[in-house]
Amino acid sequence: MARTIVSLRPWLAACGLLLPLAGVAAPDDRQAQRHAERAEPAPLVIAHRGASGYVPEHTLAAYALAVLQGADYIEPDLVMTRDGQLVARHDNELGLTTDVSQRPEFATRKRTQQVDGVALTGWFSEDFTLAELKTLRAIERIPEIRPGNARLDGGLEIPTLQEIIDLVKTLQLSQGRRIGLYPETKHPTHFRQLGLAMEKPLVRILARNGYVGRQAPVYIQSFEVDNLKTLSSLTRLRLVQLFGSGQPYDQQVRGSQLTYAQMATPAGLKAIARYASGVGPEKGYIIPRDADGNLGAPTRFVADAHAAGLKVHPYTFRAENAFLPTSLRSSDQPQARGDVEAEIRAFLDAGIDGLFIDQPDVAVRLRQTR
Repeated sequence: MARTIVSLRPWLAACGLLLPLAGVAAPDDRQAQRHAERAEPAPLVIAHRGASGYVPEHTLAAYALAVLQGADYIEPDLVMTRDGQLVARHDNELGLTTDVSQRPEFATRKRTQQVDGVALTGWFSEDFTLAELKTLRAIERIPEIRPGNARLDGGLEIPTLQEIIDLVKTLQLSQGRRIGLYPETKHPTHFRQLGLAMEKPLVRILARNGYVGRQAPVYIQSFEVDNLKTLSSLTRLRLVQLFGSGQPYDQQVRGSQLTYAQMATPAGLKAIARYASGVGPEKGYIIPRDADGNLGAPTRFVADAHAAGLKVHPYTFRAENAFLPTSLRSSDQPQARGDVEAEIRAFLDAGIDGLFIDQPDVAVRLRQTR
């Protein structure tokens, strides 16, 4: 069968806008942010890497399907190319999500390097120009869990951030509603060390397309701290501090003792509120699982974050048994769907303001019933 290549040509001309003055949020900024948040549905449905439960992640098809399913925001993870272009991939290592390993012309690009302090072997976005990346095709990252997605292997391009913006603006017109962008800067310290700092190019392209100020439908997220603080000096767009385990990598590099656990305390959350509008914790920060893999009792994380003035958008909700609490699985087949709706309801009862999900239609439907 011939492969169908899905590509999107820019339909809308970018509008040139000056960057706003940077600094601490002024009262009118806070008012604009409150106005933007009032205009958004609650809870916010964020399509994690697009509708990645149905289509290979970080492709225009995944983002478009998410919008058609009713997602409020789509989430592109961003990495840099050798020539300084922002493209959507979950990681800068390309072997898991593209067909690069099947391309003999790029066989010599395979190498081992340290990324965020971990030795990785593979093919890396910073070793490819945008033109070269455009010859690759996306593949499903977890085909054993999502074999249906794998049927689309080889038919979808790697999109640039500009192509994603063009898609969103086009779909806003056809859908008649506001659609947001929720980009994540991936490995910002790593790229800065290579001379490919992400912050200014990201702010520049967003501003060029009219995304300026706290009223804009944009959240920028990162697992690192200094990256977000740099962004807060460049733009008034809303920022979100992600939470993982251990330490943020930039804090390791600078020799800081700051950990995610410390950041999750009331004092840590208040410190985050000085540069960010929200937090994106792994779900266990809000409702940890017990020894049997079932949902336990909620923590104070949401209440403490709200007390600091922060929105709470946990990650990631996925419908397949492999990702669900034990009691919510439908069978012992990891790829089968379980009761993700019950999991979502538990987190909504805990007070979250939004959620990252691979199957955005599920969350949209559940929000409508509530």
